[in-house]
Amino acid sequence: MNLDRRIQLFVVLAAVFVTSLVVGDIIGVKLFEVNLGLMAPVMSAGMLLFPVTFLLTDILNEFYGKKVARFVTWVGFCMAVFAFAAITVAVRVPWAPMTQAADYPGTVARSFDNVFAGSQRILMASMVAYLVGQFADIAVFNGLKRATHNRMLWLRATGSTVVSQLIDTVVVQYIAWTGVLPQKVIIQIILTSYVVKLLVAVGLTPLIYLGHAFVERKLGIAPVVLGEDGEPVNLAAPASEAPPARAA
Repeated sequence: MNLDRRIQLFVVLAAVFVTSLVVGDIIGVKLFEVNLGLMAPVMSAGMLLFPVTFLLTDILNEFYGKKVARFVTWVGFCMAVFAFAAITVAVRVPWAPMTQAADYPGTVARSFDNVFAGSQRILMASMVAYLVGQFADIAVFNGLKRATHNRMLWLRATGSTVVSQLIDTVVVQYIAWTGVLPQKVIIQIILTSYVVKLLVAVGLTPLIYLGHAFVERKLGIAPVVLGEDGEPVNLAAPASEAPPARAA
């Protein structure tokens, strides 16, 4: 099997995307404050990996099209389900008697369960929000790409995030924290998380252009160009033969 650059890049992007998704779900039980001067918003630690998934989703959309982006979305969902099942089994497996000794230096049941039993709820919330948010992101991204005739990369990248992350943030925070945190705190987390995501999305715009240029010029992989029917017209063509894509 010949792994050309397009396949190699796809494998790397998909692997990093799925890893970021699952790890982000697991560490999402931790809340931290960001000191912004006049305010200190509370956010989930899962936010730390948001920039990675945001960037990778746009690159997958840009260079492989919506069908491939949807495929990776389903792979990520299946891996999240797998992680949820593995954590559920690990939480329910009985602890060895030696771990109950007062002088036992390793991880004890209470510490383990506080982290991983709590992450089960985060995983469930994230899986629901993830599917809805990702498919919304893919649809908006490709809709804007078609409407702008493959131009204005910044618009489709940021515009898709504005819509998808609003959905994702509201769904995941309500499912994860309802009954655990006061309603006021949940709303605060939603608002601050969403504002930060929008700021990150805008701040990542230069990186999106850099990633776009690196993949197209250094790796020789052409971005997908959408036709009038919204379907790719150059996905199978080498970069040197593909129609030129106008990113801005």
